[in-house]
Amino acid sequence: MEILNLVVAAVASYIFGAIWYMSLSKPWMAATGMTEADLKDEDGNAKGGSMPYIIAFVCALVVATMMNHLFDLIEVTNLVDGLLLGLGIGLFIAAPWTATHYSFSNKPRILILIDAGYSSIGCAIMGLVLTFW
Repeated sequence: MEILNLVVAAVASYIFGAIWYMSLSKPWMAATGMTEADLKDEDGNAKGGSMPYIIAFVCALVVATMMNHLFDLIEVTNLVDGLLLGLGIGLFIAAPWTATHYSFSNKPRILILIDAGYSSIGCAIMGLVLTFW
């Protein structure tokens, strides 16, 4: 059952990411300097095919697995604690690394907010799901 919990947590975060980036696609593209044409090949298909989506899901699964391990170690079992600890991991571990990398590569601040926002809320969702069962 634990594997199912990890997969559901990864899927929940992944779905949130799809919604997040679809709703913020225009400011995200503006901040990256890319257009829709830059993201598609000459046939109109996504560049890279399905690989970026597969990588994103595998990464979500890796994060969920580590969060679950941490939750087990410190005995996080209720929904509110899972949500808050997940949010804390996103805000105070994942987001600062994103800000550091993007600052040194001179990325726009809005891109930091968009991508770090996804990491933070995505981790909160994972934490909630991991403590649901």
